[in-house]
Parts: sequence; structure tokens; C-alpha cells
Amino acid sequence: MLKQAIPVLHISSADAAEAFYCQILGFRREFRVPASETKRDPCYMGLSRDGAILHLSSHAGDGVTGGVVYFLADDVDALYAEFTVKNASIPIATVDAAGVHGPVNQTWGMRELYVRDPDGNSIRFGAPIR
Repeated sequence: MLKQAIPVLHISSADAAEAFYCQILGFRREFRVPASETKRDPCYMGLSRDGAILHLSSHAGDGVTGGVVYFLADDVDALYAEFTVKNASIPIATVDAAGVHGPVNQTWGMRELYVRDPDGNSIRFGAPIR
């Protein structure tokens, strides 16, 4: 019986990725397994936020950069406000018709926010349009 899917995104620097995901996106590191005490990469780590789990890996063979993960959220506008307060230069991938960066209503009934991590992975957040 399947219980849960845990996405694994490929990263190039565990330190940079951890800073981005924890300090900007609000995840908490659950574990980190570096190559050794003196070598930080390659590394495999697990993160969580609000019960959602994400794994990151800088090991060769654990995917390629440019992956995508989609999180269902209660309020993407609140997430956008939270992220921009932490770093106004956060790279938001979605631009609306007016050229404004931020959440956008999609034709499939979701309000979505797309963020790119330092490695170009797309972190997407979506909430049903009310």
C-alpha cells in the first residue's frame, strides 16, 4: 500500500539550498547527511513545512536541476507576502498581464505562485480560487 510521495529536487549546494528553503520559504530541516564532517556536498536532506515534506540532494544521479514540485496551499497571497517580506528580490516566475510579479488566477481554477530556487527548480504553490 502506498502512503506518501516525497519529491526529491536536485541541488548544487546544500548550504545555499538550505538557506533558501528554510530562511525564505519557511521550511524546517529535519535531517541532513553530508558527505563527511569536512565536506558539505554531496548532501541529502529532508525538509518540512506545515506537514509537507521535501527532500533535496546534491548527489550525482539524484535527478537533474530544473525540477518541479507543487504544493497545495490555503492562501498563496499570504505566502507571497511572507516570501517577499523575507527577501524582496525573490525570483517569482509568474508575471501577470500587467507585468506584476505575484500570484495569478489560472484558467483551471487554481490561484498559483511560482518560485525558483537558486538551482532553477520551480517550487509551485496553488490554492483553489474561491
